[in-house]
Amino acid sequence: MMDFLEHINHKIVSQDFFLENENALHQKKIVFTNGCFDILHRGHVSYLAQARQLGDILVVGLNSDASVKRLKGPERPVNDECARALVLAALEMVDYVAVFEEDTPYNIIVKVKPDVLVKGGDYQIENIVGADFVQQRGGQVLTIPFVDGFSTTSIINNLKR
Repeated sequence: MMDFLEHINHKIVSQDFFLENENALHQKKIVFTNGCFDILHRGHVSYLAQARQLGDILVVGLNSDASVKRLKGPERPVNDECARALVLAALEMVDYVAVFEEDTPYNIIVKVKPDVLVKGGDYQIENIVGADFVQQRGGQVLTIPFVDGFSTTSIINNLKR
């Protein structure tokens, strides 16, 4: 029997996993989202739970440490990509976590070929990277509202006070 940590680690996959298992995975409805998920909080958990309800498999594209630094600045990430991937993979609603190096998730979206692409409520659908690809394939692009008062930046600012 696989122990819990081994089970969690099996949920962390390479991007090629999606190409190698395309036929099996696409027997189900795949939901994709992405982000830094630097300090996991209630807002993240609520968002991921809602995203998972939109399909059968939830794939999380995780920004690499280098891409987080480029997007968020030199003090970020607080937790390295291995730690962030493990914490995400430990969540029941997350089926797969794959790290990407680029500033946008476009290349991983093309590999995953999700049926549903989801981002937070601060995005306009026409500005979501990969929306064109998903919609051309007949998929949906949706936004999920944020839980007010929860953000990694606000947590970090509170700790600095």
